[in-house]
Amino acid sequence: MTVDVQIWSDVACPWCYVGKRRFEQAVERFRAEGGDVSVTYRSFELSPETPVDFEGDEVDFLARHKGMQRDQVVAMLDQMTVVAADEGLAYDFAALQHTNTVLAHQLLHLARSHGQQAAMKERLLAAYFVEGRHVGRVGDLADLAAEVGLDREEVVAALESGAHLDDVRADQQRALELGIRGVPFFVLDDRLGVSGAQDPEVLLGALRQAAEGSA
Repeated sequence: MTVDVQIWSDVACPWCYVGKRRFEQAVERFRAEGGDVSVTYRSFELSPETPVDFEGDEVDFLARHKGMQRDQVVAMLDQMTVVAADEGLAYDFAALQHTNTVLAHQLLHLARSHGQQAAMKERLLAAYFVEGRHVGRVGDLADLAAEVGLDREEVVAALESGAHLDDVRADQQRALELGIRGVPFFVLDDRLGVSGAQDPEVLLGALRQAAEGSA
């Protein structure tokens, strides 16, 4: 039995990358039990008002966006770095280039049409959180897309024309309808919802529950 999983997330969401790793662990165990999973990534912008070229670092952004003191933000990011490291992810918030992610979400829809969404999602998250790459400009996104086998010229044309912008907005509208206010958020077989970067055991339990309900 294959469980359909839709994951609302944002490229600029540190918990989404952690949640992705935890979900992958759950999927590995689920498949070992004879189950299978089909995954689609859905668009969610945590900060749609963010400019493409934000002037400042991640501390500056969070201090302004959340109204926190800089020392509080630094402590929060340090803790997030430790959490990510536990999942094998080497976050580098000092190198991170904060940006608007709407183009990245459009790219993920294009990648899906070519059967490369999973690879593109991983590439974008690693580029943003680990490598300090810019993921908000057409040229930079096209370079990353080419790395996973997509045609660079096709990517540039699609992003410049907004070919998949309606797909992004449709995902966001569906999130509103489902009451999704934070990410990651997992929807299994259009019946079960799991909010947050839960432990693999919790996600595995949800996969088993979905499979039993579809049996």
